[in-house]
Amino acid sequence: MILLISSIPGLVFGGLMNWLAGGELENDLLQMHNKQIQLRAANIDEQFSYLETSVLHWAFDPNFSYSLASLSLSRDFEIARNITQTLANMKGANPLAIKTELYLEGAAPVRFHPQYEALTDAAQIDGYRKLFAHDKNVFWSEITPESDSPSDKPLSLMIKIPETDERPFGIIVVTIETKKVVKLLQTLAPYDDGGTFLLDENGEQLLSSSGQPSASQLEEAIKSEVLANKTKSGSFLFDWNQTTYTVSFGTMPRIGTDWKYVTASPISAITKPVVIISKLVLTLSIAMLLLAIVLSWVASRRIYTPIAQLVRMLTGNTAITGSGNEHHDDFKIIEKEWLHLTRESMTLQNKLEQQLPHLKEGFLLQLVHGYLYSYSEQALLERMRNFGWSVDNRHYAVLYIHLSGFENLEGRFSSGDEGLVTFVAANITKELAASRFEQAEVMNFQDLSVGLLLIVPDESETDLKEAFRTFSQELTQAIHHVLNVYVSVTIGGTALSVIHVPSRFEEAMQATSRRRFENRNQIIDLESLDEQDKENQEIHYPFALEREIIQALRTSQKDEAKQLIQTFIEELIERGATMIDIHQGALQLLGSILHAIRLAGLDLNHMFKSANLYEQLMQIGDQQKMIAWFHDKVVSPCMLELESRSDSQVKKTVETAMIYLQNNYMKEISLDSCADHAGTNTVALSKAFKQVNGKNFIDYLTELRIDKAKDLLSQTDLKINDIAEKVGYQPSYFNRIFKKQESITPSQYRDLYRK
Repeated sequence: MILLISSIPGLVFGGLMNWLAGGELENDLLQMHNKQIQLRAANIDEQFSYLETSVLHWAFDPNFSYSLASLSLSRDFEIARNITQTLANMKGANPLAIKTELYLEGAAPVRFHPQYEALTDAAQIDGYRKLFAHDKNVFWSEITPESDSPSDKPLSLMIKIPETDERPFGIIVVTIETKKVVKLLQTLAPYDDGGTFLLDENGEQLLSSSGQPSASQLEEAIKSEVLANKTKSGSFLFDWNQTTYTVSFGTMPRIGTDWKYVTASPISAITKPVVIISKLVLTLSIAMLLLAIVLSWVASRRIYTPIAQLVRMLTGNTAITGSGNEHHDDFKIIEKEWLHLTRESMTLQNKLEQQLPHLKEGFLLQLVHGYLYSYSEQALLERMRNFGWSVDNRHYAVLYIHLSGFENLEGRFSSGDEGLVTFVAANITKELAASRFEQAEVMNFQDLSVGLLLIVPDESETDLKEAFRTFSQELTQAIHHVLNVYVSVTIGGTALSVIHVPSRFEEAMQATSRRRFENRNQIIDLESLDEQDKENQEIHYPFALEREIIQALRTSQKDEAKQLIQTFIEELIERGATMIDIHQGALQLLGSILHAIRLAGLDLNHMFKSANLYEQLMQIGDQQKMIAWFHDKVVSPCMLELESRSDSQVKKTVETAMIYLQNNYMKEISLDSCADHAGTNTVALSKAFKQVNGKNFIDYLTELRIDKAKDLLSQTDLKINDIAEKVGYQPSYFNRIFKKQESITPSQYRDLYRK
């Protein structure tokens, strides 16, 4: 309220000043402005007068006497130099002059510009001669010797010499620097808007403060108004484009003429300082009034601030909905929002409790697989604390549980239920671990394997190992009892820091390959393994069985090959080999089989469809699965390829033999000679003939010879003995075999055919 009252005098004072600026004060400022214009115009007139007086004085210099008309300046160098020097002095003595020149008429016109030069250009000579036509000896003009148009030409002062002679023979031209005159004119109107210009005695514009050769619309309008006023000087107000100008004009008497100056200035620019001060006072007063209002509002809000902050905190700056009474009752809003936040908090807490186990399991999976290697130990410990684990002064131990013998669960579980079996094993592990250890987290890998991370206090290493072994024994028995599968538990090393957990878990996973391959429960303690058992154990490899397996494949003995492979795996297991040893032996056998197949000329990529057999074999951890895999993935495709290849080879061999017989049936031929020609043995050839033709070798050869003999008997007159020799038989044997085949003798066959 105090501020409001104190701002009232300022408002009144500012309003009065603003009113005065538009009244009496404005008139006083305009009068002062007109006086300043008159003083500045007098200064400009004085400079032009000095120029005229100075130039007239130089015009009476002896160098410009009557003798110039009779002198030959091309020879009188001294006089020419004096004239040039005099012209230079004339220019230097007048600040407004930009150049001075002298033109001399005669038989040979010359010009000092300011140096001596003879004029030969007729246009230039005519330009100077036109100046002589002026009725006055001293005059101002915008027409130059080069052009008779005043448009865009500088203002010049012309003096005929000798000035007192009615027939002058020369003329001095003093050209005024337009830029300097423009600057002088700008002093008459020092404002951005408005302007100043000079008019000659005919009312034509000579120069303007804008520097433009043509007049603007404003200047044309003001010029018309000034010319309409018949007085020599005065001032008036002129409105143009919603702006009021104060126009002042006066006369500048020049030699032989009178100039009139006109200046126009906007009233707003003249009264601007006073208006600014008045508006400033008014603005400050209004600002004080607004400040008083704001401070009053702030003071009232300060009382309400604690409640408003609480309401904003609870509503989150959102729009408040509800009935009108509730909207204005902040305490009811607080109660409503508080109850809402309580319900939201309970809902979020329940969701967090539901998702926390999944979040913890996801974190553990990333941790043990090494995906968090970029985190520092402190960052990992902080995340574990956020999940609710106690990690201060704790060690970390990992156990890897692997299930085998899934094939024994037929009837209870089917193929594809490995995830379900793993889930049951993980639950059993979780229950047993929770009863044994303070902090135990189970990781379900869904592939018949389970991981267990134990966060244990910093105790004796011996006590911990004994506790781990006892727990492992109970776990293997419990899972085997419930699921009837075999369990291998690998006890990994203890990690003193959480960043070493991934390496300990990797070691435990790799150590699973050291378990015995036979189906039984096993416990592997990495730190208790005998180094000699791990590194120097002698492994027996059944080379004899390997050779028998390859031979069985070569001879297409499928059942025998399967039985030999089973014996091969069992013999490896009987020697007490670990899983890694079994894998190495199986890989060796697979490599030998593939080598033999390649030597047989079979295409491995086509046979096995470019499958990675080695990788598939390494994924098998069960005896029966491995035997079945060898039979389904290796033996069966090999047998099919060999059988397919055998059929084509047999046909090719029989065709070769048949062609040989057709070309050599008349010779003495035997099964041995035909087999040698076909590149096989007698047994294989005899069997092939029977398989392809449905008859044995002798029957086919006999039938071929009899058919050839029948052709000769029916188509030729050869003797029977000659025909017998041509088909490869002795005559006596030919008659007997022919009758046996055809039931008639050769002679009877010929007679019968010819009838």
